[in-house]
Amino acid sequence: MSSLPQQTVRRRRVFYIPGYDPIHPRRYRELYRKEGAEQAEISGYAIELHGKRGKKRYGWSVRGEMEDATVDAEFDVLVWSDIVRDSMERGIVGTYMLLFRTAWVYIASGALGRLMRLRKGPVIAALYPVGFLLVQLVIALLLAWGLGTLLATYVHPWLFWAGLIVVPFALEWFRRKDNKFFAYYLMHDYAYSARYRGAEPPELETRMAKFTAEIADALKTDVDEVLVVGHSSGAHLAVSVLADLIRLGYVPANGPTLSFLSLGQVVPMVSFLPEAHRLRRDLAYLCTRPELTWVDVTAPGDGCAFALCDPVAVSGVAPEEGKRWPLILSAAFTQTLSPERWKAMRWRFFRLHFQYLCAFDLPGDYDYFRITAGPLTLSERFEDRPPSPSLIDTPASKYTSTAA
Repeated sequence: MSSLPQQTVRRRRVFYIPGYDPIHPRRYRELYRKEGAEQAEISGYAIELHGKRGKKRYGWSVRGEMEDATVDAEFDVLVWSDIVRDSMERGIVGTYMLLFRTAWVYIASGALGRLMRLRKGPVIAALYPVGFLLVQLVIALLLAWGLGTLLATYVHPWLFWAGLIVVPFALEWFRRKDNKFFAYYLMHDYAYSARYRGAEPPELETRMAKFTAEIADALKTDVDEVLVVGHSSGAHLAVSVLADLIRLGYVPANGPTLSFLSLGQVVPMVSFLPEAHRLRRDLAYLCTRPELTWVDVTAPGDGCAFALCDPVAVSGVAPEEGKRWPLILSAAFTQTLSPERWKAMRWRFFRLHFQYLCAFDLPGDYDYFRITAGPLTLSERFEDRPPSPSLIDTPASKYTSTAA
């Protein structure tokens, strides 16, 4: 990487788009506070965080002192957790119905097999809730068989079927323990993407339009950079939000620098589905635009992301000429986390999926806190940086049609 230029960012607006997460957005503020303090101590800089009050949007303020500069950043979480919570209110029977419908969408469309060609990790993560929910059902039925056998043996043969009374109680016990198993949570996550076979649900389209308007307002202010961060499922939402922003002419020629950082993206889980015409159109459009810089960061150690997969190219919508983005970079967990920390975390799949937002004890070029609270734009920070040599850019999707 070339030598770093002088400070060009003194004020920054950061918009964070979470993934499919029903938890209150305050968790992201506390995560930034805790991990930012740890990274500052490791890397020798200072970060000071304050909460916002009296605003409709949820966020926080940061003052970063690093690289011989002071930067003020305002963070806003673009919330859709209420939509997530509503989508999860299906109950036990409804969840099992979603299981079979979602599995059918991915298998019958051929998307599952093609996703396996890219990365097995996120596909295994997608299959886990299907398998574990079926295991729960089998266990519940075995308990019913055992109870029915006891009743039939010691009370009356006709009472064998009375053993089925235990099934709903067993399944409810598993559901209440889902904060440990994550089977229901993940099932609803993948079911939401498959609900319209890759098309965005109407309620999400409405919310994304609001996100677009909020970012457009920020581009009218006197900040130096507007940075949009999309994590996990939030990455593909950000793609469409930013494509709309540019397409509608909301990016002023002499306004703040517009930057997009996608982290731990799972774009192919949606873009490979037959009705994802809008997302594929937005990927094809955004990858050519000079109005922004798009950097995509993943890591092979993250089993929940399509690590080092160019989401445009693998979706089969990269133009023959004019493709600029994204720049694909690796967070290289095995190199940026000490052997001790990597050993402690390597099987904590959900924690690793959030590592992009956390501190590294052996930090490399990627540092979330320097990007969000440092004096350089995203473009300057990764200027002349080549893409990861392990980049995967071979088209793999069966469906490449785009919206008009």
